[in-house]
Amino acid sequence: MDSHETNNQPHGAKQSSCTAASEERLEETKRKITTTSLSGNHHPNNGSPFQHPDQLGILIIQNKVAEHCRNGKAAMEKHQYERAVICFSNAVSLQPEQAELYVNQGEAYLQMCDFQSAAACFNQASFMEPGVFGDRLAIIYDLQGQRLFDRGLFLDAMEAFSKAAEVKPECKTYKIRSWACLLAAGCHGDCLKQLDEFITESPSADLHVFRARVHKQMNEVSLCTEDLKAALMLEPGCREAEALLLQLKEASEDARQQAVVRSLSGHLQEALCLINTALETSPRDGRLYLFRGTLYRRLKDFTSSIEDLAVAAELSHEEQVRMEVTGQTGARDQSPSLQEEAQTQLAITYNDFAVQCFGRGLYAEATLLLNKAVGEEKSLAALYLNRGDCFFKQGEWTYALLDYQQAEEMLPPDTPAVRRRLAVAYNTLGLSCFQDGSSQKAVDLFTLAIKYNPTIGQYYENRSKAFRWIPNVRESREDLIRLLILDPSNKEVPPMFMGLFPGCSISRVLSSSKGKAIRVELMETTQTWNSSSDPSWLSGSILKTTD
Repeated sequence: MDSHETNNQPHGAKQSSCTAASEERLEETKRKITTTSLSGNHHPNNGSPFQHPDQLGILIIQNKVAEHCRNGKAAMEKHQYERAVICFSNAVSLQPEQAELYVNQGEAYLQMCDFQSAAACFNQASFMEPGVFGDRLAIIYDLQGQRLFDRGLFLDAMEAFSKAAEVKPECKTYKIRSWACLLAAGCHGDCLKQLDEFITESPSADLHVFRARVHKQMNEVSLCTEDLKAALMLEPGCREAEALLLQLKEASEDARQQAVVRSLSGHLQEALCLINTALETSPRDGRLYLFRGTLYRRLKDFTSSIEDLAVAAELSHEEQVRMEVTGQTGARDQSPSLQEEAQTQLAITYNDFAVQCFGRGLYAEATLLLNKAVGEEKSLAALYLNRGDCFFKQGEWTYALLDYQQAEEMLPPDTPAVRRRLAVAYNTLGLSCFQDGSSQKAVDLFTLAIKYNPTIGQYYENRSKAFRWIPNVRESREDLIRLLILDPSNKEVPPMFMGLFPGCSISRVLSSSKGKAIRVELMETTQTWNSSSDPSWLSGSILKTTD
């Protein structure tokens, strides 16, 4: 490890200097001892410089320490690190007050990848000379943490990285690595708690990116996206944030496409799960809300559908405003806008919700929903037909008739669903007028009912009775003959026949020239009606939608 040797050079140089000095002092001392002995001046109190005999022992120890250091350094150069540790340890045992000795010992341990022993040596050196060896100690803890992390000892690695961060608090790398250990150990909550506190105090792009990765591992994609956007705000062009955001968007689009496939195959719940995943990544994508809204409608969750479609319309409006401000209007000419699609789907959802309420007898609630549907989309005739049905069930026949007439104007001529409803409405209004004594008005309304549906005997019965009260016996008799042809088992026929055809039999009346002419006319009319009409009564929602 060249970097370690390079960092060791100042301490080695210093130790060599100390060693040379010790040797010089030792030689000088020996020379003086010899001179003193030869001259006979060796009495301890004769003014000799050796008034303290311990100094010789100190110099001997220093010389031995210098020898151990030389041997240790030589062993280091030969990569004999265990021998170097022994040499430096011997030096430390002789002079434990020298910080440089602990440094040399720590470097030898470091070369052996014994990070714990190396850290202990540098800690001792730092205690003796505070602030000098902090960088080296942080590096050792960092190396120790990486080794533990590689062995899968994540919590032990976190402790090592945390110590490195304590030594060098200004270096965020060590804190991030300690959080990575928590993340690898599955302690997501603890990791997020520490991250949140740190980001609150000192927000930065790299911290937001790291927290985004934590949220991603926890499947909190929306929070992940928020952190990535925050990172890009702090550091526009941050590559890590852009790359991760691109991954999320690609995953979102893949989930959307899979949701479409599931939806087309009828697996609506699976499609819903997939589109929820897509929305977590792209919470401002109106298309996804539109799609999920239609899924909710098909699943009969109308409340959720309405909420999503409303959001889709709002997001689309914001996008259109942005495009107008920036001058980007070309895209709007290619297809219907998202807002238009959302409004149409919203109207359809209100309609289907109303149909459900109608089926449960909640006619007032169904009317309110259809009012909202018409407010969103006024060009759908079926909404007026269905709202007319709701009015009709509530006895609001005039309003029902107005809605049916509105639908008639919007649909092709002779649409069976409209003609049947108009006939029923006119007949009901006619009965109301007849009961009020307005016989002529009742006749006019029954005539309209027959115009729209000439196949119902009840309408002829009602008009026959109204004609008789005008009085108009001839028209009354002709309507009774039509009733006999269409519904001969009607219980009202006998009393009415006795009053209009006294002394005659039914067979005689039907076989008369008038009876035959009326039969031919009626058969032609009903045949024309049946050929242009759907034989089944359309009930519930008649609105055809595309899922």
